[in-house]
Amino acid sequence: MNKSELINAIAEQSNLSKADAGRGLDALIKTIETTLKAGDSITLVGFGTFDVKERAERKGRNPQNGEEITIAATRVPSFKPGKALKDAVNG
Repeated sequence: MNKSELINAIAEQSNLSKADAGRGLDALIKTIETTLKAGDSITLVGFGTFDVKERAERKGRNPQNGEEITIAATRVPSFKPGKALKDAVNG
């Protein structure tokens, strides 16, 4: 499912116009981005938790020449699904 298909599904299930559903989805995505950028997490009970994890600096190899390189530390977004979402997918 792509973004426009998701907007159509949201509009259909919530009796909103496609434009309103699109604005709502964009607002949700922007809110998640700004919250994670600030270092906070978002927990939606039953759905899951959006969080930021720290990746430490590590050693790697350049695949072109086998030379050892240092991969810088970074922050990465993560999502941990909740029990209700896991049950819905598996049941």
